[in-house]
Amino acid sequence: MSIVGSGSALAKQQDQWQATQEAHVTQGPLTTEAGAPVADNQNSETAGIGGPVLVQDQLLLEKLAHFNRERIPERVVHARGAGAYGTFTVTADVTRYTRAGFLSEVGKQTETFLRFSTVAGNLGAADAVRDPRGFALKFYTEEGNYDLVGNNTPVFFIKDAIKFPDFIHTQKRDPYTGSQEADNVWDFWGLSPESTHQVTWLFGDRGIPASYRHMNGYGSHTYQWNNEAGEVFWVKYHFKTDQGIENLTQQEANRLAGEDPDSHQRDLREAIERGEFPSWTVQVQIMPAADAATYRFNPFDLTKVWPHADYPPITIGKLELNRNPENIFAEVEQSIFSPAHFVPGIGPSPDKMLQGRLFAYGDAHRYRVGINADHLPVNRPHATEARTHARDGFLYDGRHKGAKNYEPNSFGGPFQTDRPLWQSTAVAGGTGDHPAPVHAEDDDFVQAGTLYRLMSEDEKERLIGNLAGFIAKVSRDDIAERAIGNFRRADDDFGKRLEAAVQALRG
Repeated sequence: MSIVGSGSALAKQQDQWQATQEAHVTQGPLTTEAGAPVADNQNSETAGIGGPVLVQDQLLLEKLAHFNRERIPERVVHARGAGAYGTFTVTADVTRYTRAGFLSEVGKQTETFLRFSTVAGNLGAADAVRDPRGFALKFYTEEGNYDLVGNNTPVFFIKDAIKFPDFIHTQKRDPYTGSQEADNVWDFWGLSPESTHQVTWLFGDRGIPASYRHMNGYGSHTYQWNNEAGEVFWVKYHFKTDQGIENLTQQEANRLAGEDPDSHQRDLREAIERGEFPSWTVQVQIMPAADAATYRFNPFDLTKVWPHADYPPITIGKLELNRNPENIFAEVEQSIFSPAHFVPGIGPSPDKMLQGRLFAYGDAHRYRVGINADHLPVNRPHATEARTHARDGFLYDGRHKGAKNYEPNSFGGPFQTDRPLWQSTAVAGGTGDHPAPVHAEDDDFVQAGTLYRLMSEDEKERLIGNLAGFIAKVSRDDIAERAIGNFRRADDDFGKRLEAAVQALRG
């Protein structure tokens, strides 16, 4: 039985972890950072009564210097977030598909940490805005941490990471005006028709969830699972909220964002404090590797879904959030997630967005938090021990003591296993700046049109109104017309109604 093999073992592990954290909070005299007792924390030292402050008052200088450095660079994207700890419980046997240890038996539980976020807003932005929501989940498994970095939508705006900086620049503040500009947003989306599917999601009813508890999560990318026999399967993850889907209209969100900018963060924290632990039913779509080459859509295109009729979702587990962080900065702001954090039995796919993120996420954390970010309590493995030869760097804690820092060595150091975490993927052809392969039914509009036609008449009306309200702010007719044209190509009725709504608003 593994360290996380049962509910009682997991509870014991979590109690020990909590005790370790609480041990750092002690009673007694206030001290300096170096441990010396503080005699007076109310008055700075001066040259006589009413005189100038002395440079020898090291408590004052220490406090001011620390205060100036209390913040680290915020995330460029997903800056605004909230998080909680929880458990993942396996409810179905998936060993025929993957050899991942945390999925090895029904009933097995693994500790998790889930961070929710908005994408475009900065750290001080409001929660109730029209924006995708990040759904970044860390599994503290006995084979190392596994990070699943997704969103509350099953698709994304672009399919190649080389376009990501350009896309995010359009969502952030304009370098001249200092504000988000409709011209920039719709110019990019109009010139990038692959975004049509995600934009239809974003401006539909699910574009503004009522809370983090009342939305689904998705792995979004396609990942590899491989079993003990070395067989390969492609998978997509779905986290279906057990609280039910609840959303805000644009008008409700506008009011809430002004009245309570912290609405989603507060809702999550208070629900857990009340013992109303939010949960999600975890499902996967599974595609045998041999299906990929001839599937009607490119299965590694992040702007596409796999229709459920083709690959029905299979329920495999339950995710529950049941413990709030003790310190938001230490455990939410400094938490790091990387899609490159795999465990045996799980690996990447040729998804070009995923391939770019395998580098970009880790690089962002090394810059933002530091080279030893993985050593922080929220980020380091909880169910096993990290054994590496990496040493030194900012905030290195000396954990390796005098052990040798190279491999191979003859002094009992950690050694390689000779078994890769995932199976290799066959490739062919010359190197070059290749677009993604096109499959039989691939285009940038077919799934956006399908999504539109699945909506009720009321949902369509709200979608049209949300889109028209934003497009009407565009200053140039050609940018607005091109944007509308993409929705017309998805569905003729969609385009006609949107054009009429924009014209009515623009006069």
